[in-house]
Amino acid sequence: MNDGDKKKTPGFFSRLATGLRRSSSGIADSVTSVFTRKKLDSETLEQLEDALIAADLGAPIARRVTDRLAKDRFEKEVSDEEVRTALAETIAETLLPLQAPLDIGGSERPEIVLFVGVNGSGKTTTLGKIAAGMTRSGKSPLLVACDTFRAAAIEQIEVWGERANAPVERRDLGADAAGLAFDAIQRAKRENLDAVLIDTAGRLQNRSELMDELRKIVRVIRKVDETAPHKVILVLDGTVGSNAISQAEAFLEASSVSGLIMTKLDGTAKGGALVQVAEKFGLPIHAIGIGEGMDDLQTFEARAFARALSGLEEN
Repeated sequence: MNDGDKKKTPGFFSRLATGLRRSSSGIADSVTSVFTRKKLDSETLEQLEDALIAADLGAPIARRVTDRLAKDRFEKEVSDEEVRTALAETIAETLLPLQAPLDIGGSERPEIVLFVGVNGSGKTTTLGKIAAGMTRSGKSPLLVACDTFRAAAIEQIEVWGERANAPVERRDLGADAAGLAFDAIQRAKRENLDAVLIDTAGRLQNRSELMDELRKIVRVIRKVDETAPHKVILVLDGTVGSNAISQAEAFLEASSVSGLIMTKLDGTAKGGALVQVAEKFGLPIHAIGIGEGMDDLQTFEARAFARALSGLEEN
């Protein structure tokens, strides 16, 4: 992302809230359904905790929300807005330490960045949007089509290279992905480029042979630069809900993931999954995808995300 993306863009909250409407309405409805009675007693707290877990927020967050409410409001009247406010504050407290704007092409040159994730997660599109942001800010990325299993994936990287006005390193279908990554890094060094953005084949976390190939790419990259890859970005599909946990576990083991981006938060009622992944693994959150457009990959802002997810207005 370019320097301008690190600042809060005009209308960010409204765009985020619109994108998260299905998630936030699901969570807000869960809260409202519990608070048909206004008194905050033990039974109501238990129902609220169950509702928040069902909304993909996970048990630790749900428990902290109910503990927060019980501390000050037990046996007192409480509104659903007060509950949503407590939820937003709890989510923000969890995510603020993990808020990490993405800066590529800074200290390392070239900075080698590996993009990993399962098929259909939006990984290639995310890479392309980041490349476009880099070129807008005057940086020079090299896009690398290491998904050599699918002709469509190679073509997609070439399309993004044109959109971003950035060079693309590719090979024929079926070529060795690790060898391609090696050659791309050598090219970036020769041409004094800022970054190498490597798109890998989408992998299912339960396919050991595909994970082995990902490990091979990492080993080969380190023959060129023993400190590489400098970043490994896990791209998760926001529509998969709690399944994001098992995906993150597998990729963390295979490639030392350094941060994550969650996509498709505009089309899901499972936006709480981001909170679950963050809670469990403590991974830096770089950005979220809230649409298909070039500018719909937004730098992650914990407080705005928490309030939008909880169905609250911007404060």
